[in-house]
Amino acid sequence: MQFPHVLCSVKATYRPSDMDVSGGQVVYPLHRCKTIHLVRHAQGIHNVEGEKDHSAYLSPHLFDAHLTPLGWQQVDNLRKHVHASGISKKVEVVITSPLLRCMQTAVGVFGGEGYTDGIDVPPLMVTDAGNSNHPAISSLNCPPFIAVEGCREHLGVHWCDKRRSISEYKPLFPAIDFSLASTLALLYLENTQASFSFLIESDDDVLWEPDIREPNKDVASRGMEFFKWLWTRKEEEIAIVTHSGFLTHTLTAFGNDCHPDVKREICKRYQNCELRSMVIVDRSMIGSDSSATDYPGKIPSGEDMPSDDTCIPSGEDVPSDDTCIN
Repeated sequence: MQFPHVLCSVKATYRPSDMDVSGGQVVYPLHRCKTIHLVRHAQGIHNVEGEKDHSAYLSPHLFDAHLTPLGWQQVDNLRKHVHASGISKKVEVVITSPLLRCMQTAVGVFGGEGYTDGIDVPPLMVTDAGNSNHPAISSLNCPPFIAVEGCREHLGVHWCDKRRSISEYKPLFPAIDFSLASTLALLYLENTQASFSFLIESDDDVLWEPDIREPNKDVASRGMEFFKWLWTRKEEEIAIVTHSGFLTHTLTAFGNDCHPDVKREICKRYQNCELRSMVIVDRSMIGSDSSATDYPGKIPSGEDMPSDDTCIPSGEDVPSDDTCIN
């Protein structure tokens, strides 16, 4: 199966082929690439319970699992890293799964500083949102945040992967844009011809079912639709906060034309609150916009004169080594 987009580690080197004389390196136009910073959410209460007993994932008390105190420490550590590395200044938009643990991670890592009452902008997160025991987080001086269904975890059966209604989330995360939360779910259901119905304006979680667990191949297909959707965004540097299962099964579709070590680097399982920066390359001309940074040169336009006509003024002797005089 051929994919129009190639996901590469920033350190990726392709496996040389018979026609490849560049030593495995690849050159692409910059405007046909996007940098994505893939983040798995920090430790949630379901991670703790599931490590003790895998059957705990079936328990309703883990519904829409929130972060643990350790998880919030992981968020603080990653926040320090994205600021120290300069990532925070480059990210143009933050895409997050609309599940509590991902939104808490996203706003904690990429959001503004502490929120102060009286500021004329809504906070990204209110105080103690989702049993966080965490102060409010400002939406000032940070990129926009968008929640989308397309990068959710495996759908079905596990209660930690069932989301609340959008109307419950909005008061907790006032500055997150939920208007696209269900759009990718619609694309997914159409493309997979799923048997259950979908309402694009649905407030409730219509994707999660108590007795049907989404197959791994369908998670990967949904992930591919999500990556295609990223190409409809104008931003060139995007942070995505999502889940381990979604990352694992989606990324296995990439890297098959890479060196095996690079393939393993792309597909390696994510730890809680781990960030990896990747580059998506558009090989299909889907992203057909022209470059914003290229410069045509030689203005006004026109053909260059042959070098043997332009280098030596008429009537002068040509140097014995036939080199040009400039």
